[in-house]
Order: sequence, then structure tokens, then C-alpha cells
Amino acid sequence: MSIVAVFDIGKTNVKLSAASDDGHVLETLSTPNIVKDGPPYRHHDLVELEAWLIDSLTALGKRHDIGAIVTCAHGSGGVLVDGQGAAMPMIDYEQPIPADVDARYRAIVGSYRERASAIMLGAAHLARQMLWQEMHWPETFAAASAYLATPQYWAFRLSGVLAGEVTSLAAQSHLWASADGRPAALVASRGWQRLMPPMRRAWETLGPLKPELARRCGLKATTRILCGVHDSSANLYRYQAADLSDFTVVSTGTWIVALSDRNGVDFSVEQPGHSCNADVFGNPTPGMLTMGGREFSSVAAKASGPASLQALRMIVESGTFALPTFGSDDGLFPGTARRGRLEGPHAEEESVRFTLAVLYSALLTVACIRDLPPARTVVLDGNFVVDPLYGAIVAALLPDRRVLVSRSTTGTATGAAMLAAHESRASPAALAAKAPDISGLPELSSYQQRWQTLIKTME
Repeated sequence: MSIVAVFDIGKTNVKLSAASDDGHVLETLSTPNIVKDGPPYRHHDLVELEAWLIDSLTALGKRHDIGAIVTCAHGSGGVLVDGQGAAMPMIDYEQPIPADVDARYRAIVGSYRERASAIMLGAAHLARQMLWQEMHWPETFAAASAYLATPQYWAFRLSGVLAGEVTSLAAQSHLWASADGRPAALVASRGWQRLMPPMRRAWETLGPLKPELARRCGLKATTRILCGVHDSSANLYRYQAADLSDFTVVSTGTWIVALSDRNGVDFSVEQPGHSCNADVFGNPTPGMLTMGGREFSSVAAKASGPASLQALRMIVESGTFALPTFGSDDGLFPGTARRGRLEGPHAEEESVRFTLAVLYSALLTVACIRDLPPARTVVLDGNFVVDPLYGAIVAALLPDRRVLVSRSTTGTATGAAMLAAHESRASPAALAAKAPDISGLPELSSYQQRWQTLIKTME
């Protein structure tokens, strides 16, 4: 069986996994995703990260017969490139944007159908990052040869081939009108077509690993470099490869990202938290996103898990609530940014804070799911499913759906690895998910209704 090295770039951590091409993760190495303050702005150290990648490929290559390498990453990272590397440092998407750039951007970015997501804070959109570099470093920008989303940047560094890819550009880049399957009008109006390389499929082999890198890492000269994929879209693909349909996948980590294969959405109408992503085949994919991991951390504070049924009953019976939003972005609830608060008789008790954070995260998840077209099946994946109460609460609040919980937390890496066998897969992949145990839970629907009512008083 072929072994795939999956380079998985999250906002908080970076991982390199060895996985079989049917998605079974065999080994994972990880490192924090470190951000430097500058100059010229807060940025990721690509040189340092590349050194870690080469060392880690070398280490994994001694224990696994690696035949392909694929990168998956969050949707708010990109790199301006020239020649063989970065022309400018990779902007940290939480870096505030200069006022002149922000004002100009909002004036030119266009309608929601063109953007496919809300205009978010910081430097969250690749188009806004490009405009900043164009306005403040015009000569460097003019000399650049391409602008690449993170997965395709690393594919370029490993293979030397420039490529674009639909799931990466459809993930709130504002460079791709996902509903219409074309570049956003902003690309042509700014003359950025020259920076957009040819589109390739996520599973396509761009070429072999560069010979000098193959020698350094001790890998085969024939090691394939795949085009790469947006992380949550990789997770969606995992279940598409299992022939699942009429479903929504919820990926959890720094962000809660919900993607559905259902249609029936008017992608010309903007709504809080909504997006129009794309799957690996280029189909418009209704999505929801909110920074659930950060919200969880704000509520849990220093408390540790696991969540307990006893604490959950105490929270529900006493009317103790976590109300959004603790972060600087409104997320799903307009007007609530930085107004998040805890209230109720047990709000300050450390013994219940972790369970309260799990409950709050489940409520955010259900809000995302309920705002998408109704799908028969909901699959929960990612960091949150480590705690059994998270999936159980979501399932209890969605009695009209079949809720499944992934048996692992490696959905992103699993889906990305499975791309390596996309063209040779002869039968559906195994569906590695199960229904959660909801026995013993308190009645939650009334609590949810009170939570929703309290939020409306904040908006």
C-alpha cells in the first residue's frame, strides 16, 4: 500500500503525517505554527517551517515508504512568489490591515456572490492581502510571478510547478466566485490574472519531488507531489469517497467549519457566518464558519476536561450560560463581537467551566447546521469530538438528523491522503463514524431556546 505524507497546516499547529492512501494515519509529527511580529508585518516564517518539513520528511522517510506528498491548509493563507520562493513574507491572517487598504478593499471587493463569504476582520482574505502588498510594496508586487494559496505554495516549493486549486481559492479568498465557478471580477479589475496560475485538481500530480529535495530527504526520485487542498474540503472529500450523500460535515479546531453537499441556497444573499465554498470537483458547497476553537478557549479558561454529565445537569438546571461572542468578529451573531459573557449561578466555578465550554461549542455547532440546507446526515469531526459529550449534545439537539461522530480526529489528514488514490480507487472508502450515546442527557431543547432568546437581546 502506498504511503502518503500529509503536510497539514493549521492556524495553531502544523503536522506532518504518514498515512496509507485509504486514509489510515500511521504516524504524526507536529510543531507549533509560530508567527513573528515583523517586519514588514506579522508573518509566518516560511524558511523555518520549510526546514522543519525537510527534517520531518527525512525522519518519516526512514520509517515509511513515501510515494506521494500532499498539503492541506486553512483557507486564509497565501504567498506572493517570484522565481523559486516567496517574494514577501506570508501574512498572518489575524494581522490588522492598514486603514487605507481596508477602506479601498471594501470599496472594490464586490457583492457577496463575488466574494463567497463575509468581509471578515484582519487579513483573512487572500485578495485583501494582495491589495495590501500591491498598495504598500508596488515594485515587489509588480515583479512577482504568482500568488498561491498555502497548499499550492508548498506544492510549488516541493515540485517547482505553479498551480491554482478550486477548494483553496473558494475558502474565503475573495478571489473566486464559487457559485459561478470562475475567478471573482476583482481579479480582472485589478489586473491580477497574471498572478493566477492554471487551475489543477486537488488530486493531480504536479510533478515529482525536486531531485535535490529527494536527495536531502532520502526519498524516491519518483515521489509524487499532489496539487493540494483546503483542509475542511479534504474532510468533506473523505466522506464523499465513502459515497455518502445528503450530508453535512462539521470540522472543528480553531474554526468550526460546516460544509454540505446540499443545494437550494441563494448564493447572492449574504447571511451571518455563511460562505460558498467548493468541493474538490468544483461544485458550489454551502458552508458556515465561526471561530469556535477560540470561543471554546475563552469559556473553558484554565479548566481541563473531560466534560461530565453531572456538571452538564448542574449547568442546565441552574440556567448557567455562555453567550457569544468572545472574539473580535461577530461570527454567527451580528453585534456581539467582544460582548461574550458568562451568566448564571455556576458561571465562575472552575469545576463546570470545561463542560460549559463543550455545551457552548455544541450550541454553536447546531446553529451552524440549522442555518444550512437540511441534510439527512451530519458528521462531526476534528478536535471537539475527543470529548464524547460534544457529539452527544449535538445529536440530542438534532433529533431529526442522523448524527455521526468520526472515530478519529484526523479527518483532514485522512481526506488529503485519500486524494492520492482518487483515480485508482475501485470501491467506496469505509465510513469510519458512529452514532453518539445520548443516554442520560438532561432535556436540552428548553435550555437552547433560552440561550437563543438571551442572544437576541444582545444583537
